[in-house]
Amino acid sequence: MAACLLDLTRLVSRLGRGPLTGVDRVEAAYLDRLLAGDDPAFGLVRSKLGYLLLDRVGMQGLHQVLHSGALQPADLLSRLSHRRDPLRAKAEAATRRLAVARGPHLRRLLRHLPAGAVYLNVGHANLLGLAAMKAAGLRVVVLVHDVIPLDYPQFTKAGIAPVFRRKLGAVAAHADLVVYSTRDAQQRAEAHLARMGRVPRGVVASLGVPVPQPDRAALPPQIDLRPPYMVTLGTVEPRKNHALLLDVWDLQPAVRLLILGGRGWAEPDLFTRIAATPGVEWHAGLSDGAVAAVLEGAAALLAPSLAEGFGLPVVEAAALGVPIIATDLAVTRDLLGDYPVYLDATDRYSWLETIVAQGMGADDGRRRRITPPSWEDHFNAVLSLV
Repeated sequence: MAACLLDLTRLVSRLGRGPLTGVDRVEAAYLDRLLAGDDPAFGLVRSKLGYLLLDRVGMQGLHQVLHSGALQPADLLSRLSHRRDPLRAKAEAATRRLAVARGPHLRRLLRHLPAGAVYLNVGHANLLGLAAMKAAGLRVVVLVHDVIPLDYPQFTKAGIAPVFRRKLGAVAAHADLVVYSTRDAQQRAEAHLARMGRVPRGVVASLGVPVPQPDRAALPPQIDLRPPYMVTLGTVEPRKNHALLLDVWDLQPAVRLLILGGRGWAEPDLFTRIAATPGVEWHAGLSDGAVAAVLEGAAALLAPSLAEGFGLPVVEAAALGVPIIATDLAVTRDLLGDYPVYLDATDRYSWLETIVAQGMGADDGRRRRITPPSWEDHFNAVLSLV
């Protein structure tokens, strides 16, 4: 395999901020894979003060920081450049100490790479730098997780859609290979790429989903796992459609609802509703083992999302044999077929009826467990083309 330059900008931005989620985990999995192999591997980070290049030793050091969560105090340079974000200051200072080269000019740093190297961007960060990668002679491989900012701009923060359009335009112009996690993601993205004038070669490779390992010892004491209860898992933001579930619990709190996920950009009114709705609890910052312990005992995972790029929670629930009640999304059908009960995302009465039946034990015990896709299969599909 050719030498790989993995963009680690997103992971560095997440250092010290708790458990990794979604796209962060994908970048971490690629870091693990490159460190486990023998082929030449490098990491690239775009910092506030310029680019940082890591060799294998530096990537191993970053890996240790990522998994230990231990960040040393930031140096003066980082404190000055990130006065309003002390965690980012510490993260960039730690990465700068690990760098084998650094500076504002990307092409100078890329001279450290062997000929024929491949640039891997799997975190959506730094995509506007693809032209410089091509100009330096690198082949460019990008993982496009979804095009939600373009298909559903109402579910993103103001100003995100035009920035994402520019990023996807850079993919259209400069990518040699685009990786997609589902057929649905590929079809949606390639429709936009075609309108931008070029559709790069694409491959579908499902993301790896390790079978969750429940760890009850990691549970905070305030979480009550006495049945029955149901779970919804994911960052609290508009596209996850928590409001539908709150409507259902307003009508009839048949069982307890545990909302697990960090605070996204949802309106403050939603959190006010969560706090005021009987039978509903919100818990953030749980470890993977604690989340799995909660999920394992749930009467069902509720996934009323209005749009998804992949849908990690539903795959994890299916791997544990947990019943799933979900919005009828093409991406979920791609991943799980007929495993979930599918409902309309706006029909609160169908959700209420199904939730009540499930909570009363109308479902005949646990369903079959789904064997989740593996990272080995993902990397076999992708790296064979690199």
